[in-house]
Amino acid sequence: MITLNNEYLTVQVNPLGAELSSVKDNESGLEYMWQADKAYWGRHAPILFPIVGRLQDNQYRLDGKVYQMTQHGFARDRTFTVVDQDTTHVSLELKADAETKALFPSDFILTISYELVDHQLKFSADVANPADDTLTFSLGAHPGFNVPLGDPTADFTDYQVTVSPKKVYQRVPLVGPYSDTQHSVPLDLTQPLSLNHGLFDHDAQVLTLDNHETTVMLSTPDSDHGVALTVAAPYLGIWSPYPKQAPFVCFEPWWGLADDVQATGDLETKVAIHHLAGHENFQAAYQITYF
Repeated sequence: MITLNNEYLTVQVNPLGAELSSVKDNESGLEYMWQADKAYWGRHAPILFPIVGRLQDNQYRLDGKVYQMTQHGFARDRTFTVVDQDTTHVSLELKADAETKALFPSDFILTISYELVDHQLKFSADVANPADDTLTFSLGAHPGFNVPLGDPTADFTDYQVTVSPKKVYQRVPLVGPYSDTQHSVPLDLTQPLSLNHGLFDHDAQVLTLDNHETTVMLSTPDSDHGVALTVAAPYLGIWSPYPKQAPFVCFEPWWGLADDVQATGDLETKVAIHHLAGHENFQAAYQITYF
């Protein structure tokens, strides 16, 4: 486990999946991150690559060949190599190898970085295409936060999600695990969204952000503690497992989507897919402020 720390926070990152595993307040000992209780969900904050969400029949077609890949891709289950580290920063790298090419034939270099600055953790991802051919991929993040935060007498329903800018967002419905991009529906977020488990009876609430900088904040009027995630991404998922009464919620920046209900299985035409030219880079980032 890799440890980062400063005056305010202590952070742990697991080289397995380059996964953010713990963020603790140094003064109070408060743990902000979900601690991967397998009774609910056995992960903390997986990296989603080279797909986001699920493929129809867990397979796709590229250059005429069919490949198998399970939900969210393989990066979350691969061990990354530390390429740069100090007390407040770490960068980890995953490169294509024989095992990844059995699932995904393209060359890639995925670099995940975390930087601790005061009460904020900055996340960045760099996807490099070292080959001449186009790299076709999606990318996402999936950090989970304890709800409640530190107060054993509080309840999930005491918390709310505030989205800024406050407006009516378009929400991408999920039909089973698949995106229904043709039937987006409005979601009024001019007021805070009160948390309840029934919000997730059809899986995640998927907001269309259109790459506009957006902040989602988890808080309760009964406590000074919370988290705020700021990102400019195409989409953001808000998720907690249903029907489990799970004591956490995830804020998920997505540069991609699960297969559309009308998907053909062709990766090249997959909804919200990225096409990265040879020897080019794709960058993504978000920041979490812990208070």
